[in-house]
Amino acid sequence: MSRVAGMMNGMTRLGLFVMWLLHWLPLPVQAAIGGGLGRLLYLFGRERRQVALTNLRLCFPGLSETERIGIARRLFGFVARSFLERGLLWWASEARLRRLIRLEGKQHLDAARAERPVLLLVPHFVGLDVAVTRLSMDYDMAGIYSRQKNPVFDAALYKGRKRFSNPVMLSRQDSLRKGIKAMKAGMPFFYLPDMDYGKHDTIFVPFFGVPAATITGLSRLASMTGAAVVPVIARMDNDGYRVEVGAPWADFPSGTRAEDVESDTRRMNAWLESEIVNMPDQYYWVHKRFKTRPPGEKRFYQR
Repeated sequence: MSRVAGMMNGMTRLGLFVMWLLHWLPLPVQAAIGGGLGRLLYLFGRERRQVALTNLRLCFPGLSETERIGIARRLFGFVARSFLERGLLWWASEARLRRLIRLEGKQHLDAARAERPVLLLVPHFVGLDVAVTRLSMDYDMAGIYSRQKNPVFDAALYKGRKRFSNPVMLSRQDSLRKGIKAMKAGMPFFYLPDMDYGKHDTIFVPFFGVPAATITGLSRLASMTGAAVVPVIARMDNDGYRVEVGAPWADFPSGTRAEDVESDTRRMNAWLESEIVNMPDQYYWVHKRFKTRPPGEKRFYQR
C-alpha cells in the first residue's frame, strides 16, 4: 500500500469513528450538524455545486435563479445528512430504527410478492439508504452494489447493507443471472435506473424535457421475469424518515418490441419527474445526469 493510500484509509477510519460517535445523538441534532456541513460543502464544492445548478437550470427553467440556488443549498444539506446519518443505519439498534423510519404501503409489496417476482423501482433520492435498511429488516433482497474506491469505506458500506438480512449483492460487472434467480426465489430486486451509465444499453428519452441517456432494464427485466414493478420513495425529515411503497404498476411492461421498451422507459421518467417535483431538494442533482449526449449535441458540464 502506498503512503498516500495509507493516509486516505486512516482518514476514512477517523471519519467512520466520527459517524459512530454521532449516531448516539438525537436525530434532530444530527440533522442540524449535517445541515451545517452541507453549507460548507456548497460553499467549497465548486464542481458539484455547478453540476447541481446546471441540472436544475435544465430541468426547472421556469424557476428563478434564486429559487434554484435555494434548492441546491438545501440539497447539499440533505447530501451531508445522508452521509453522516449512515452511522444510524449501521450502528443504531433495530428498535430505534423502526421508531425513526416509518414504512408505509408495505401491503403493496406483500401482495405483489405473493403472486410473482418483484422489481423495486427506487429513484436516487438522498434517503435511498434508509429505504435499503428499513426494507432489509423485513425482507432478504437482491440488488446491484456499486463498489467504492476506498476499501475501508467499501467494507463498511458492504457490512452495513448486510446488517439485518442476507441479501444478494451484485456488482455492475456481474451477470444479472444471479439476480434473476434471486427474484424468482421471492427476493425483491432493488433497482435504480435513473442515472447516466453511458451509452451501453440506453436510449435517449426525455427527462424534464431534456433528452437523457436512460437504461431500459426496468422494462426488459419485468418482461423477462414477469415481475411486478413496485415503486419505493424515501423521504428525510428532521425527526425521522418515511419509506413509501406504492402500488404495483398496471400494464407494465407494455410489450417486447423496441417501441414498447421506449414507451415504458418514457413512462418511467415521467413518473420520476412527478415524484421529484414534490421534493426537488432531495433528489441527487449532484450527479451528471445529462453527461451522455446524442450525437452532435453540446456538452452541458465543464468536464
